[in-house]
Amino acid sequence: MATKAEERLELSITRTFNAPVALVYDLWTSSEKAIAWWGPKDFVTTHLEIDFRVGGAYRACIENPDYGVNWMAGHYVAIEPQKKIVFTFQWERKPGEEPALETLVTVTFKEENGKTVQTFHQTPFANVESRDSHIGGWTTFIDRQQAHAEKLAMHGARA
Repeated sequence: MATKAEERLELSITRTFNAPVALVYDLWTSSEKAIAWWGPKDFVTTHLEIDFRVGGAYRACIENPDYGVNWMAGHYVAIEPQKKIVFTFQWERKPGEEPALETLVTVTFKEENGKTVQTFHQTPFANVESRDSHIGGWTTFIDRQQAHAEKLAMHGARA
């Protein structure tokens, strides 16, 4: 029997960071801040542009010997400082390839006892296989973000 998440073809990852909301949120707001952690495990981010404003765009290139060069892009739909970021996400395809489905990502931030609870939600996916293929990538993406945020917080630094 399919779960509700499978039926809706969405994914959600909630993580508690040992870092203040202002720092965790701020890591999303510029190329200079995000480049240190952007991308899944075993990938190198070779390009990252962020125009962090509603209607602004972002574009990134991640590379890995096994998966090659992969470009992603989107635009910001909503921004509530230190509360929520909503943006589109789409893999760029090479000429002649079928266009990738554009998804909507919502990242929320909540302070709990001096820590930050960040929830990452993405939907819709074309099918369960596509959704499931993103789970590992986004999980390690957030692992990298968490390690970076907590390192900065431990040293009393700002993002």
